[in-house]
Amino acid sequence: MLRALILKRSHPSSLHHHHLLKPLTSTTVTTTTTTATTSRRPFCTTTPTPTPTPTPIASSTTSELRRYLGYTALVLFCGVATYYSFPFPENAKHKKAQFFRYAPLPDDLHTVSNWSGTHEVQTRVFHQPENLQQLENVVKEAHKAKTRIRPVGSGLSPNGIGLSRAGMVNLALMDKVLEVDKGKKTVRVEAGIRVQQLVDGIKDSGLTLQNFASIREQQIGGIVQVGAHGTGARLPPIDEQVISMKLVTPAKGTIEVSKEKDPELFYLARCGLGALGVVAEVTIQCVERQELVEHTIVSNVKEIKKNHKKLLSDNKHVKYLHIPYTDTVVVVTCNPVSKWRGPPKFTPKYSSDEAIQHVRDLYKESLQKYRKITTESPDGNEPDINELSFTELRDKLLAMDPLNKDYVIKINQAEAEFWRKSEGYRVGWSDEILGFDCGGQQWVSETCFPAGTLAKPSMKDLEFLEDLKQLIEKQDIPAPAPIEQRWTARSKSSMSPASSSGEDDIFSWVGIIMYLPTMDARQRKEITEEFFLYRHLTQSRLWDRYSAYEHWAKIEVPKDKEELAALQARLRKRFPVDAYNKARRELDPNKILSNNKLEKLFPSSDTV
Repeated sequence: MLRALILKRSHPSSLHHHHLLKPLTSTTVTTTTTTATTSRRPFCTTTPTPTPTPTPIASSTTSELRRYLGYTALVLFCGVATYYSFPFPENAKHKKAQFFRYAPLPDDLHTVSNWSGTHEVQTRVFHQPENLQQLENVVKEAHKAKTRIRPVGSGLSPNGIGLSRAGMVNLALMDKVLEVDKGKKTVRVEAGIRVQQLVDGIKDSGLTLQNFASIREQQIGGIVQVGAHGTGARLPPIDEQVISMKLVTPAKGTIEVSKEKDPELFYLARCGLGALGVVAEVTIQCVERQELVEHTIVSNVKEIKKNHKKLLSDNKHVKYLHIPYTDTVVVVTCNPVSKWRGPPKFTPKYSSDEAIQHVRDLYKESLQKYRKITTESPDGNEPDINELSFTELRDKLLAMDPLNKDYVIKINQAEAEFWRKSEGYRVGWSDEILGFDCGGQQWVSETCFPAGTLAKPSMKDLEFLEDLKQLIEKQDIPAPAPIEQRWTARSKSSMSPASSSGEDDIFSWVGIIMYLPTMDARQRKEITEEFFLYRHLTQSRLWDRYSAYEHWAKIEVPKDKEELAALQARLRKRFPVDAYNKARRELDPNKILSNNKLEKLFPSSDTV
C-alpha cells in the first residue's frame, strides 16, 4: 500500500519552492452530488371562483412554446459550458480514487492531504529545497516576511499534524545518506530521507535501525518529531535512537543539538513536533543488521494473563492483536535467528490460499446479500478476489455495511479464523519482518500509558484492553479488528508520550480503528461520526483512569471550547508545556513553523 503525501497541482510552474515537484503519477476526478428536497404543500380549503375570461389559444400556446424553448436553450448552454470547463473523461464514474489526485484549481493553489484523506488543506506556498543552503534561505525569508512554512513530511500522520494552508516546507529532495561510521554504528542523514531508503542505504555496511514503525514511507525527520515507535518492551521509541540533530531555526539560524551540546534543548527538540526548528540532518544510533524469526500464534485472554510477563521479557519484539467481540488474541513475536540452531523448521498446517478461502467465501456471500455494485474498473469487471490480500478483502467486506454491528462481528470472526489458519513462522531481515499491513484508509486513535517495569509489569495494559472490549460490547460499537497493542521502553525526550525518568519503565500503546473503505462522501461522513463517538467513549471512560495520552500524530483537536480547554489543561499535567513554549518563543518568535493545531494544543500562557 503506497502511503505518501498527496499533492494536487493545478499548474507545474506555480509552486513557490526552489525545486518543482515531480509529475504526478495518476489522476482522478472527484465529483460531488447534491440532493434536492421538496416541501409538502400546506393544507388549505378552496372556494368557488368565477370562470375566467377565455384567452386566445394560439397566443397562449406560442408564449409557452417560446418560454420552454428558452429554458431548453439555457440548459443546453450551461451543460456545454460545464463540459468544456471541466472535461471529465468518459469513464470518470468508474475511476477509483487514487492517492495522487488532480483537481481544477487556480494556477497558484495546491491541495495537500494526508494519505487517509481525513485532513486536507489548500495552499499557495509549498517549498521543496534541495540542500541545506536553500532550506536556510527559505526559513530566513519566511522569518523576515512573517509567513508560515510548516514542516511537513510524507503526510502519513492520521491527524495531518504537518499541514498548514498558510504554507509548508517539505524535505523530500533532501534525502541523502551523508556519513556512515561502522565502528560507532552511527549514520548521519538528511531529514527528508525515507525509512526504507535509509535502511537500503546502510545495509551494505551491515547496519540497520534498532526498531521500526508499521510502515516504511515516513521521512526520518517526521517519524522522529512525532515520537513514533515500534514494539518491544526493551526498545524505546524511535526518537531515542537520535544522538544529534541539526535544526534550521528562524531566530538563531542553523544550530546543532545533542546531549553534549545543549542537552536541555536536545531532549526537548527530539520530539519537538516540528515547531522548534526544521530538522535538516539527523545522526542515528544503529545496530547490526540481523535476520529475525517472526512467530504468530493465536491465544485467548486467559492464556495471555498467565504468560504476559514472560512474553514481554523473553521476546525482543512482541505485539498483541485483539479481535473485538471475540476472545481471540493474536500474539506476534520477533527474535534474532539463533546462530546455533538456525531458523525453525516448520510446515504450516494450511496454505496461504486455504487460510484466506473462508474470507473469500464470506465476500461472495455478502455480495449476494447486499447486492452492491462494487465494480470500479472501466470495463465493469470486478477484480479477481483470489488476487486480493486479506486486508484488501476486509476493506471490500466492510464497504458493504461498515456500521452494522452484527455484520462487523461476522467479519471479525472471519479475521480470527484467518489468523488461526496463519499460525507459524516467517524469517527475514528486520526491515522486512517488523512491518505490518495496516489496511486501507482509516481513522485511528492511539494512546500510550505506563505499564509498570519490565521486571514487574503492572498488568494495567491487559486491564485496559478488558475494559475497552467491555465498553465496545456494552455500547454496541461496530468496532472492526484489530485493536493493536504494542510496548516500548521509556524515552528521555520530554515531549514523548513515553517520557519517564525511570530507566526500567515500560509503556503500552493501544490503537483503535475504523476503516474508510469507500470514497462515498456520505458513507465516509457516517463512519467518521461513529469513530469519534467510539473515541470519545474511550477518552471519557479510560484515559484518565490509566493516565493514557494520545500519540502526537493521532491527537485530534476538539471543536468544543470546553473540551479544548480540558485537553490543554490535561497536556500541561503530562508535558513541560511552559518550557516547550519558551523554546518556541526563543527559536521561532513569529511562529512561522506552527499551524492552527499546535496553537490550539499549546497556547501561550498569556492566551490561556
